[in-house]
Amino acid sequence: MTEQAVPHISHPRVLVLGVCKGKPGEPPFRIMEIDGQVIGAAKNVTDVLETAASFGITIHDMDDPDLVRWVGGDKYTWTLH
Repeated sequence: MTEQAVPHISHPRVLVLGVCKGKPGEPPFRIMEIDGQVIGAAKNVTDVLETAASFGITIHDMDDPDLVRWVGGDKYTWTLH
C-alpha cells in the first residue's frame, strides 16, 4: 500500500483580507479577522502586529501560514493596483 501525501490545510488565527478602497482622502485598508471574528481595519503591517498583540497573539514570522494568512496580497500589499 502506498501512502499518499495529504496536504496540510492550516487554520491560522489571524486572517488579513485584500485591500479595500477607503473613503475619499483616506488610505486603503485591509480587513482583519482573529479567530474567525472580524476585528477591524489595518492600514499597515504595524496595525496587524499591534492588533494581534492586543488579543494575546505574538507574531514572530509574518510569513508563517499556520499563524497568519494573507488574502489578496502579502504583507507588502497595502495599495490598490
